Amino acid sequence: MTELGNRLKEARLAKGLSLDDLQSMTKIQKRYLVGIEEGNYSSMPGNFYVRAFIKQYTEALGLNPDEIFETYKSEIPASYNEELPQQLSRVRTHKSIPRSNSKVFDILPKILIGVFVIGVASLFYYFISSYANKDTNEAVRNDNEQVKLVKSENLEKAKNDEKANEQTGKSGSSKQDDQKTDEEKSVETEKTPAAEAPKQELAVVQSSGKNSTYSLNNADKFVVKLVSKGQSWVSIKNGLGKSFFQGMLTAGAAETQTVDLSTEKEAVIVVGRAVDTEIYVNDQKLEYAVAPNEVVRQNITIQYVPKTE
Repeated sequence: MTELGNRLKEARLAKGLSLDDLQSMTKIQKRYLVGIEEGNYSSMPGNFYVRAFIKQYTEALGLNPDEIFETYKSEIPASYNEELPQQLSRVRTHKSIPRSNSKVFDILPKILIGVFVIGVASLFYYFISSYANKDTNEAVRNDNEQVKLVKSENLEKAKNDEKANEQTGKSGSSKQDDQKTDEEKSVETEKTPAAEAPKQELAVVQSSGKNSTYSLNNADKFVVKLVSKGQSWVSIKNGLGKSFFQGMLTAGAAETQTVDLSTEKEAVIVVGRAVDTEIYVNDQKLEYAVAPNEVVRQNITIQYVPKTE
């Protein structure tokens, strides 16, 4: 066993994790995890996968991958030492690719970039349209309320004029009493019920595989709370990659993790075991877009649009 393998195994045992638990968290086959701990990399597909598996192993244990790679760089194979099979040279590979396929490969990156730009533009247009329609509906509703108020006042005035004509023989004191009553009615007519404040909206924007994106609207704050019903590795970062929390959560209120992200526009939450982890946004439980028992590890992105007055 190498020094690296011994350190990783000790860290795993210190957290009370078995190789089966680690396999469920990282999706790395158990025989590769054993190979990492024993320093036997010959069973793995190549050096690139060796480094990738070691990085996932260390992250699942809450260790710093950069520190591990720097400390044990003499034991970890470098990915740039990967070589092509002897029977396939660079020149022969280039010649074996038809010219038409080469053109397709040249155009493909441009197509992908174009699709990405269109997707971003569509998402931006969606949010702009939603807020524009909301403002328009609010303005139309206010106009309708004003029209109803004017009609009510005119109708009340007509009734009062008719009543005044029928009671022309009454004394001046009676007229004053009637006028006072009319004024009180006019004041009551002008009163309109206060509109209820719009409720918080937490909705799925898109979902693909283990990645899901949500939008948070009509919220005065952005507070995320993670609660584990078992044992799960979680990470909370903002859209720029700044980390607010990273580590293991176990069952119990003492292990509940709460982060205030009200000053951020986006949060990225990585859950190692979604079936044992609940996510709350401003005390509203987030419903996973993909069933946790189907996809164990999930990446949740929440885009926050602060509430405007």
